[in-house]
Amino acid sequence: MRRRHLLATGASMFTGVWTPRSFAADAGVSEREIVIGQSAVLSGPLGVSLKAFNAGAALVFDELNARGGVGGRRIRLVSLDDGLKPDAAVANYKALLAEHKVFAFFGGVGSGTIAAATPVLRESNAPLIGNYALSDAVREKAQGAAYFVRASYGREAEKLVQRLATIGISRIAVAHLANPGGDEVLALARKAIVAQGQAADVVASAAVKNDGTNTAECAKSLAAANAQAVIMFLSGPPIAELMKTMWAAGSNPAFYGMSVVAGDQVAKTLGEHMRGLAISQVVPYPWSDADPIARGFRERCTAAKADANYTSYEGYLNAMVLVEALRRAGPAPTRNALHAAMHSLKARIGGMDLDFTGANPTGSRFVDLVHVSGDGRFSR
Repeated sequence: MRRRHLLATGASMFTGVWTPRSFAADAGVSEREIVIGQSAVLSGPLGVSLKAFNAGAALVFDELNARGGVGGRRIRLVSLDDGLKPDAAVANYKALLAEHKVFAFFGGVGSGTIAAATPVLRESNAPLIGNYALSDAVREKAQGAAYFVRASYGREAEKLVQRLATIGISRIAVAHLANPGGDEVLALARKAIVAQGQAADVVASAAVKNDGTNTAECAKSLAAANAQAVIMFLSGPPIAELMKTMWAAGSNPAFYGMSVVAGDQVAKTLGEHMRGLAISQVVPYPWSDADPIARGFRERCTAAKADANYTSYEGYLNAMVLVEALRRAGPAPTRNALHAAMHSLKARIGGMDLDFTGANPTGSRFVDLVHVSGDGRFSR
């Protein structure tokens, strides 16, 4: 199955000039297509997850386009790489509006990047629908301009700490990305630990740079804390390196990853050494035989020779939310109509209850805990 989205690299694609109110309210909608924009980290260690997310979304768009699209209009996704850099993200959003004439945005990622781009969203009235990793504080600031599918980090931290408390673990450390989202996750974990009442704080924390260059140093500092468990808010190769380095230092904690941790990729890297990893997931089990949406997802993955995993399934479900909103926006969609469609959206998709009708910009509270085996399989 051939993907029908355009992948461009960086803001260098931008040649037009974006100024406030320099676009039509229904830009990006023609008789034959609806153009959707995306600015995300698509390169480097952090780009691995977003590529999987987009691969899942492409399955939905390709299938829909093969059937004639939404109201006879095909969906075309234009993705630009921002490297998780706020300035690049702002330039990309402006380029997507001015040159690519997008109607709306999809699949936002990164606390700093979305925070920086939110004024552009508000000025253009082009909604952002769907997301990957994003802090709770930025979601609140983007309320009314963006709609987020996955459960909040606060919800994930709460569920993880509750689980650790039930098995008698109170000495908890946190390894997080050295960015605003990572700082917020550390604060949320601390809040959840205090609320649980088994400890006054984390026993240690370490901020891992986005490029992973200080991972070994962070692992050694965490190993010295003698934690029973390490909650990880990390992405890409640094996860396996952190685990290996801690083991080499004589530390053997249980590792609990937040949903940004791609457990199958960690298992692939660690091979026979893989052990003791559980992950909080914010979408339902992709390998369910009872859920027709999960079955359809796996069938499309097989046909497209794409990997079926939690990250690609999250992209798949996010794309379904976007498509449902576009359908509800009517035969002559405008940005105002798309906003109205999202504000009225309350549905169950793929075993996940979504409700955007209230003040909360996040539609789901779903969090599930799964274990990762040595061969990269997930079990509940």
